[in-house]
Amino acid sequence: MVGAVAIALILTSRSGDRPLVPGSEEQLAHGEEVFQANCATCHGDELQGTFVGPPFLNDIYAPEHHPDDAFRQAVANGVQPHHWDFAGMPPIPGLSDDDVEAVISYVRSVQEENGIGDEEPSAAR
Repeated sequence: MVGAVAIALILTSRSGDRPLVPGSEEQLAHGEEVFQANCATCHGDELQGTFVGPPFLNDIYAPEHHPDDAFRQAVANGVQPHHWDFAGMPPIPGLSDDDVEAVISYVRSVQEENGIGDEEPSAAR
């Protein structure tokens, strides 16, 4: 994980007029910040899930099973759970396209670090 100081330096040096480069350290740091501020309450500060929302560190959320567009749609429109016994997720207003793409990149990078997506998706438990 990128240290808090590094994140602060990266974010303060970012120009709001220039798009984030996909997969860059800058984008991943921004994605982590946006995730912590908007997603971690339900999905866990380390993507492990909570009693309110499911974990993203599960093969169900691997790119082969839930592609990036599923995340985009969930943020924009909300989603009713179909793999878990959680309440529905409301839309998340106020996020830019760059914010959403950064969160997706961050989630995918943490999934990759944890071996998510290396195998066929498992059935819902």
